[in-house]
Amino acid sequence: MIDIKKISSKYDARFLNEDNTDEILSVFEGNPQFFKYSDANPTAEQVYNDMHLLPRGMDVSDKYYFGLYNGHDLVAIMDIIDGFPSADIAYLGFFMMNRKYQGRHVGSAIISEAALYLKSIGKTIIRLVIDKGNPQSTHFWNRNGFVVFREADRNGHILMEADRLL
Repeated sequence: MIDIKKISSKYDARFLNEDNTDEILSVFEGNPQFFKYSDANPTAEQVYNDMHLLPRGMDVSDKYYFGLYNGHDLVAIMDIIDGFPSADIAYLGFFMMNRKYQGRHVGSAIISEAALYLKSIGKTIIRLVIDKGNPQSTHFWNRNGFVVFREADRNGHILMEADRLL
């Protein structure tokens, strides 16, 4: 079980739900490059789908869809699946920064602190996928210690699976 309050010592972690759709969409709208390379769309329907998307065989209790806040400001959105595809892996299904916090190493600090916490609860790997061709995402995840180990074609959309060993 993941305690989202321990993901960051600087930001307040709060679970997100449909009531947060407008502020999530505001973060989405500040990141048009992500949607240029992704098969996702910055819509309320996409927000709802992201909140409820689970890998096959996983339970809703394994999913942690939350925001990191600085006061009332939504700094980042995270989606972690605990124990996918195996118990020692934390799958980072989604991570997006509020545009006004980008370029100041805030995202890297969040990922570093999350990695330390996940390691402390027995995780050995953080896994995620990167949209192939997105230079901003590729650079960010490589700089944060993620190594691509496989590419997968999802209906003509190429995803790169990457791990960070903890």
